[in-house]
Amino acid sequence: MSDPKPSVISQQLDEAVAVWRGGWRVVRHKGPSKVQFWFIALVIGTAAGFAALFFRKGIEQLQTLIYGTSDVRLASAAEMLPWYWVLIVPILGGLCVGLILHYFTPDARARSVGDVIEGAALNDGRVETREGLASALASLITLSSGGSSGREGPVVHLAGVISTWVSQRIHADGITGRDLLGCAVAGAVSASFNAPIAGALFALEVVLRHFAVHAFAPIAIASVAGTVINRLEYGGITEFVLPEPGALDFYIELPAFLLLGLLSGVVAAFFMRAMFFSDRLSTAAWQATGLPRWMRPMVAGAVLGLIAIWFPHIIGVGYETTSAALTGNLIWTQAVIFLIVKCAAVSVTLAGRMGGGVFSPSLMIGALLGLAFGIIATGLAPDFSGSETLYALAGMGAVAAAVLGAPISTTMIVFELTGDWQTGIAVMTSVSLSSALASRMVDRSYFLTQLERRGCHMAAGPQSYLLAMFRVSSVMRAMTHPKAPDTSQCEALISQGVFVDRAATLEQALPKFDAGETDFLPVTTQGKDGEPPQLVGSLFQVDALKAYNRALAAVAAEEHS
Repeated sequence: MSDPKPSVISQQLDEAVAVWRGGWRVVRHKGPSKVQFWFIALVIGTAAGFAALFFRKGIEQLQTLIYGTSDVRLASAAEMLPWYWVLIVPILGGLCVGLILHYFTPDARARSVGDVIEGAALNDGRVETREGLASALASLITLSSGGSSGREGPVVHLAGVISTWVSQRIHADGITGRDLLGCAVAGAVSASFNAPIAGALFALEVVLRHFAVHAFAPIAIASVAGTVINRLEYGGITEFVLPEPGALDFYIELPAFLLLGLLSGVVAAFFMRAMFFSDRLSTAAWQATGLPRWMRPMVAGAVLGLIAIWFPHIIGVGYETTSAALTGNLIWTQAVIFLIVKCAAVSVTLAGRMGGGVFSPSLMIGALLGLAFGIIATGLAPDFSGSETLYALAGMGAVAAAVLGAPISTTMIVFELTGDWQTGIAVMTSVSLSSALASRMVDRSYFLTQLERRGCHMAAGPQSYLLAMFRVSSVMRAMTHPKAPDTSQCEALISQGVFVDRAATLEQALPKFDAGETDFLPVTTQGKDGEPPQLVGSLFQVDALKAYNRALAAVAAEEHS
């Protein structure tokens, strides 16, 4: 006689007990390490929050010393100063920045968010520390002395320096290092904007570029810690205050926000291309003149000073002008002119290697664009339209999302900056279309296009950039390897020009297999004084592909853990 079949309820109880036992084993064996890691995340988030706070306070104090006020009323204060003071301050600031970057960075370039993304993907969550500290100081001087950029990019990299220091001390592996970097970024962004939700999402969406469950809890903890630091100093107020809640007539007015989203995508792409074009033009001019590189920020400061004599609104972070756009205190002509001049000023600042980020400028440009569009839209259909300030809010989110390549976190930042949760449908509509359009006109975002210009193919995904992580020397077979090819075979290929340098990457090596129609490549080192290459080993295509597949599998496992 067979045993009776267990009931459905009995089966469910057995499964529940098994799940509970498995969960208890995880808590007993891995719980302490998880709690310890969350404590480290809390410390890093707090430290990053303090770094963001001190950076902001430093800018405010230096601006007050130079211009007599902080960024809240900077443009208005600059209008009252003598023209020669407005001109000379950015020049002196550029001189200081140039000397700092010249002596403390190998390429005289300030580090920012793009370097943090690269560190997360290619360097186990580490960023440059000495260069990062120098860049933070240079950006602080830039933003305090008339530079037209944002403070969030330098703060993000400064937070990365903090997490790198911790990762090196605890000998963190790649996954842990990236998670700690995400914690630092989340703490810094949330402290900068008083936006804990957006801070966590920004770290996941932009820096780590995945939403793995294992990373969410520590990053959320760090983001909350950064927000607490901000609120201890500034309270629970939002960065911008709208005059009244936005009102949206969904069915009638929604097409206008669709059109605003497309226009924002075009403007964002133009803004990014203008910055890259200015950088190429400035670099070519500098190479042609042969002037010392430390003078480049000083020349950019002179150009900014000349612009600021007539348009002081471009000085610094620009929150005064952004707030004026969001509250409708600008006319259409002012909004359009300030938008064009701000694009030019930011391009000059970054092309001059003065430091700073693009977050705050993109918020300002978006708010100005949205206000100009809203004035026209509400004027054409006053009986069926909300306030023009609602368009300014949607434009602010749409341009920033397209520039940063962060539609989710930017939408949340806009909500948390303004405290107005009733305009979500308008902002999301504009953000989605602007991000989709602009990402086709550049390599996904400003940061990823910046990395692409340096030869780091982050925009295409891990299948592209992972090949650059492996040196030929780490995958090749030495000539003493039992399965190494004969020396005569290698020398024959070398004589045909089919070989690869041991310092090359797999990204450079793999195309040579197809070109040479061979299953292995001789690996050489450069000879001295015109001597022929010296044979040191061989790179087999199967070995290269195995290393590549293991790296792809590791990335997939991390993103889905």
